[in-house]
Amino acid sequence: MTERTKIIVIDDEPLMRMTVQDALVTEGYNVTVAETGEKGLTLVRENPMDIVITDLKLPDMDGIRILKEAKMIDPETQVIMITAYGSIDSAVMAMKEGANDYLTKPFAMDELLLTIKRILRMKELEEENISLRKRVEERYGLEGLVGKSSPMQKVYDLIETVAQTDTTVLIYGESGTGKEVAANAIHFQSPRKGRPFMKVNCAALPETLLESELFGHEKGAFTGALKQRKGRFEMADGGTLFLDEIGDISPGVQVKLLRVLQERQFERVGGNETLSVNVRLISATQKDLRDEIRKGAFREDLYYRLNVVPITLPPLRERREDILLLANHFTDNFANKMGKEIVGLSEEAKALLFRYSFPGNIRELENMLERAIALLKGKTIQAENLPDEVSGGPTSVHNICEKISASKPLSSATKLFEKEYIQNVLEKTKGKKGQAADMLGISRKTLWEKIKELEIEI
Repeated sequence: MTERTKIIVIDDEPLMRMTVQDALVTEGYNVTVAETGEKGLTLVRENPMDIVITDLKLPDMDGIRILKEAKMIDPETQVIMITAYGSIDSAVMAMKEGANDYLTKPFAMDELLLTIKRILRMKELEEENISLRKRVEERYGLEGLVGKSSPMQKVYDLIETVAQTDTTVLIYGESGTGKEVAANAIHFQSPRKGRPFMKVNCAALPETLLESELFGHEKGAFTGALKQRKGRFEMADGGTLFLDEIGDISPGVQVKLLRVLQERQFERVGGNETLSVNVRLISATQKDLRDEIRKGAFREDLYYRLNVVPITLPPLRERREDILLLANHFTDNFANKMGKEIVGLSEEAKALLFRYSFPGNIRELENMLERAIALLKGKTIQAENLPDEVSGGPTSVHNICEKISASKPLSSATKLFEKEYIQNVLEKTKGKKGQAADMLGISRKTLWEKIKELEIEI
């Protein structure tokens, strides 16, 4: 960092200029000197500096003017003010105008060197933060959505348009189509991107816990409520709240959610204080909410509040031109993460992926490629590295049929198939039940009940 750092010292005292220059050159900095403000600013205009060290009192102008003009030339320029006329007023003025620090003559050279190192470290951290924010925006912006198909182009256009508003969005799509990724893109493309982004999977929690998760609770509101807890609405104030599997919330939670959408107000569980929030709501579901309304399971008035701007994510089988694009994307990602040199997929493997129906959508493709790359010994993913259901090898259904006697009733055969299929999915997800539930298209609670009922070993 020191070799690339350019510093100019502007001071009318020759001894001070030489002393500071020698000390900085010894530390490896690229140093220029000037005896007047005008000459110093001319040098800064010709060759922008990282740091300007200037005396507050110069024959032709004061250091505050140099500070202002240096910042106009390059706002990233860091300025250290030095003066023999140290006072609270001049220090406050210099800092108010954008000076990074203020030293009073006589000062120890070590003090100046430490000040420079601190400024450079702060600048380095700021650049790292900017880089990190950029990577986050790339990860969760539209770059997180991969696809060139016509259906996806329509999705991109809709996301870019709606992201600039505070409108409530409802994302539809089968399990594994990327509903959470789309929600990420909306938030990180929006003016709220620097504010909190909270997520809740509504299907993963029972009614009492979901209500507390969303709205918070007061101490003693229920057994185990040992202290006050903020809910996700409070935590997302000023930002965005994403409610996944909104179709699974209970009637009681639906009523409270409707009130928040209408009035932007709520009370914590067990509390009387009315809280106001400014939250942009994005929700997602794989259910047909109109069908849920007909069944009496979902409130029609809440549906209209949620469904202001609907976005439907197409299943992978309806955007086949994106399959190989996604496959290459995941292959590159996992190869980098695992430190493997992978050149890609064989032509046979590509053909198999292109023909496969992908009932688990993008998530299924991602999982199968992660497994293939983890176990791959060569540099090319071959047909045999893909799951049996893709490559055409022995399938779970075939294995089940061999186990079932023709005399068994259909109910027994169905249970055996369910057990085998759920076990197979749990193996693919390495025992991650939330991920398995998503692939199966059921809630986590239903998956737990199936595991218990069918005596599935995890």
